[in-house]
Amino acid sequence: MKSLTLLIFCCVIAACLSAGLPDTKSVSPAESPSDDGVFVKRDVASAVVRQKRAGTAPADLTLTQLESLREVCEANLACENMMDVSGIIAAYTAYYGPIPY
Repeated sequence: MKSLTLLIFCCVIAACLSAGLPDTKSVSPAESPSDDGVFVKRDVASAVVRQKRAGTAPADLTLTQLESLREVCEANLACENMMDVSGIIAAYTAYYGPIPY
């Protein structure tokens, strides 16, 4: 009996809430209230959110990122030797490809 009462109560609440909502099909795109704040032009968005380039410079990497590259390279003896001679960036890219971040 309690579950039936709860079910009827939920149906009444759902009907009351849906009765107050406007029909979305009747609103034209020109009358949309969200035109001013949601979408921005492409040049503005690219200035705000910069994308990473494919080849990052060593100065772009943080110390934590360099340390993780160093740990990967230490597992391979040849990569570790090249790391000591040429640097971590050159050794990692030579043995494992481009840097993932």
